[in-house]
Amino acid sequence: MTPRALLRRELGLLPLAAIVFFNVSGGPYGVEDVIPSFGPGLALLLLVLTPVLWSFPVALAMAELAGAMPDEGGYVTWVRRAFGPFWSFQVGWWSWIDSFVDVAVYPALFVEYLKFWYPAMTSRERWLLAVAFIVALTVLNVLGVRPTGRVAVALSVVALLPVAALVVVGLTTLAHAPWQPLTAGRRSLGAGLGLGLAVVMWNYSGWDTPSTCLGETKSPEHGFRRALFVALPVIAAAYVLPVGVVLASGATDWTRWETGALPALARAVGGGWLGHAVGAGAVLSTAGLFMTLLLTNSRLPYVLARDGLLPSGLATVHPRFGTPWPAVALSAVLYTAFAVFSFKELIVLNVWLYSLSLLVELAAFVRLRVSAPALARPWRVPGGLATACVVAGVPALLAVLAMATAGWLNTAAGVIAALTGPAAYAWFGAAARRGSRR
Repeated sequence: MTPRALLRRELGLLPLAAIVFFNVSGGPYGVEDVIPSFGPGLALLLLVLTPVLWSFPVALAMAELAGAMPDEGGYVTWVRRAFGPFWSFQVGWWSWIDSFVDVAVYPALFVEYLKFWYPAMTSRERWLLAVAFIVALTVLNVLGVRPTGRVAVALSVVALLPVAALVVVGLTTLAHAPWQPLTAGRRSLGAGLGLGLAVVMWNYSGWDTPSTCLGETKSPEHGFRRALFVALPVIAAAYVLPVGVVLASGATDWTRWETGALPALARAVGGGWLGHAVGAGAVLSTAGLFMTLLLTNSRLPYVLARDGLLPSGLATVHPRFGTPWPAVALSAVLYTAFAVFSFKELIVLNVWLYSLSLLVELAAFVRLRVSAPALARPWRVPGGLATACVVAGVPALLAVLAMATAGWLNTAAGVIAALTGPAAYAWFGAAARRGSRR
């Protein structure tokens, strides 16, 4: 049997919605840096506007393309149809490179939240805990998309329950308007723009990522769209409501909020039990984030290898579990190497790389509207070409803005990472030609 035939369509609507939830968000854990970067009022405004101007248009475009081409690899397949194999390889390669940064955030964030209970953790203990975390969730991924999807549903519930409890308790402690002050007075808007905008967009990014496992999804023509729009309001509420009630309680100093602080903030609002509950939710959320992002991002090298653009061994599918286990294992090893960096060192570079790939995907969405008008689209974005251009153009402008405000160091690193794409395409293409002549 071919690798394509060995894949199993075992992801239903609820597991896929849970995978979308974790690929995009995972809850408000990690959003804390937005508040001191922008100030309470502006941060809340951004948390409300970003899903409208950034997430919703991207989700619309991805939903149309998924219905038209519900194939494994998702956006890699769509870009290939629009622009050919070179650009298909670029978005696949860039997204995989990006995942070295993105997915490696979660073992680091897992350890940051564990410090709530163990603040004296050494660097060696931090790294060992991160490795154990990676190994356990990698094994689960190898065992198949069905158990991974079921665990994703369970983890999404236990990650959100403490957040709901924080909101309920926080509503009983409201003391003042959460949007005051509007901005962070100790710094200008421009000074906080790079990190603040990157964190907001990062917390609302990833609507395209679950498309890579469309070949393992039941009824993908409609299921992917439904999963996106089940997850979107949940994600937006999970950011805005807890941040708003904690700010309105006046129980904490917003200028001291930092990554990993949410359990301590919850303890200040509702006592020790709530702090421990939110801390546990944060730890379990990072597990869901890593597990599902390993699932979706490991399909990138698999699809590129299946198309002859990466070594063929990465296209191997386990005959029993139906998973591309070499691609999963290689991705996990690379995430382990990158997990030694801190959260703040990773976040802005992650948004730069993600934005680069997304720009090509949005261009493919518009290009296919023009070049393939007869392509069967079980669902399409309402309106004509002008509406499609607006849907693609607004998030594209935000992506460019995020890249422009990333800082020189992150921009240089992003450019270097991007240039590896053409180099890798040439290298692996030459290797494939040498192999075909033998």
